[in-house]
Amino acid sequence: MSKDKQDITSYDDPNAPWNQVQTDEDIANWNGPVIEEFRANAGQVGGAYEGATLLLLTTTGAKSGKPHVVPLGALYRGETLCVSSFIEDRYPAWWHNAKANPEVTIEMGGKTYRGRARVLEGAAYDEFAEWALANNPLLADFQSKTERPMPFVILELGDQI
Repeated sequence: MSKDKQDITSYDDPNAPWNQVQTDEDIANWNGPVIEEFRANAGQVGGAYEGATLLLLTTTGAKSGKPHVVPLGALYRGETLCVSSFIEDRYPAWWHNAKANPEVTIEMGGKTYRGRARVLEGAAYDEFAEWALANNPLLADFQSKTERPMPFVILELGDQI
């Protein structure tokens, strides 16, 4: 990981990829090239996500019923795999999809797994969020700037496909 990306501990850091000036077209097409690069390089990507532990999560659209693929950073607590994302005005589509249909596909490295998503709520959410925010300064900094609780979803790996 390059030094500047490694040192990003503030959500407001001007070097953070999410704080770069983007056109509406850039934002609409953000994930496509990341997904292509991930799949072409067994899970390794450069650019804004260089050095990060990424996975691809495929959910089934809660309304459309169509597959939806999104790159997400992996957060581990021991053997527990969790995903989250920065949100400002609403929860992301992948969170709603996982809540509606927890059967997912997870791509990590060069492997693909059937999986199950468990959207954390209630006491389970509170306990995990306390740990995550205490152990990840970037998540904690972002959470301090918004009233909406961050989404946390546990991913359970099943059989390799």
